[in-house]
Amino acid sequence: MLFKSADDFIRAPRRAVTVFGMAGVGKTRLASMLRASNWFHYSADYRIGTRYMGEAIVDNFKREAMKVPFLAELLRSDSIYISSNITFDNLDPLSTYLGTPGNPEAGGLPLHEYQRRQEQHRVAEIAALLDVPHFIERAHALYGYNDFIADTGGSLIEVIDPADPADPVVNTLAASTALLYIRGTDKDAAELVRRFKQNPKPMYYRPHFLVEKWAEYKALNGITEDRDVDPAGFGAWGFEALLHDRLPRYQQLADNHGYVVEASDLAMVRDGQGFVDLMAAAIEQRMR
Repeated sequence: MLFKSADDFIRAPRRAVTVFGMAGVGKTRLASMLRASNWFHYSADYRIGTRYMGEAIVDNFKREAMKVPFLAELLRSDSIYISSNITFDNLDPLSTYLGTPGNPEAGGLPLHEYQRRQEQHRVAEIAALLDVPHFIERAHALYGYNDFIADTGGSLIEVIDPADPADPVVNTLAASTALLYIRGTDKDAAELVRRFKQNPKPMYYRPHFLVEKWAEYKALNGITEDRDVDPAGFGAWGFEALLHDRLPRYQQLADNHGYVVEASDLAMVRDGQGFVDLMAAAIEQRMR
C-alpha cells in the first residue's frame, strides 16, 4: 500500500500500517501508545502465542508440572488448571517455550528439539501475518476502529522473501497495509544486544542459518559436544548475529514495498497525530 502523496495518508478515512524491524526497536511501544489514540493494536507475537502455539505452550507447562509428584496427581484428577497468561507486553510464555539450544542442565534444549519448536514458530508466524487483513476488517466491523497497526516480530523477515514478487505474506501485507521499517543505528544495535541479554525475547532462525551459527559458535569456543554449549551464551551471540544478518533484508523489504523512519525519530512520537505526521514525512521522503 504505497501512497501517491502524504496527504492521501493523512486524509484517508481508514489507515492500516504494519511496522517491522529488529526486536526491541520500539514497535510494541509505538503500538501500545497508539491504542490511546484509538488505533487497533494487532500483535503478531500475541496471535502466535495464543491462537497458533497456545496449546503447545500450555502442554509444556504441564510436562514440567508432571515432574512434581504433588502437581502430577492434581493434574491427573483435574484438580488444578494450568494456562498461559501471555499478553502484548509479556511474551515470556512464548519465549520460554521456544527456549535456547544448549546444555539441558543450564536450561537449554537439545538442538533437535529446538529445531522442532522453531518450525512450529515458522508455521505459526506465517499464519498470524496472513490473518492481518481479517483483523483489519474485524476491528472495524466489531469495534469501529478506523486505524489499525500490526506489530510484527523481528523474525517477520525470516519467513518471507523480500525479493520475491510472489511471496504470499509480503503480498498480503503490502495489499492491505502500509509497510513501515523502524530503522536503528549501530548504537541502537548495541543497546538492543544489551537489553536482550537482560530480557531475552522469542527468536526464530532460518534453518540453515541456525545450523551454520551453531557450528560457528562451537568452533569459536572450542566446543565439540552440543550438550556443552552454554544456552545464555549462544542466545546472546546468536541474537547479535541475527541482528546484523537481518538489517539489509529489512531495508530491502522497505525499498521494495514500504517506508522508513528512524528509531530516534520514532522515539519522539507521543500520540497518534505525531505518528501520522511521522508517517507522512516518510511518504514524502520516498517520493523524493
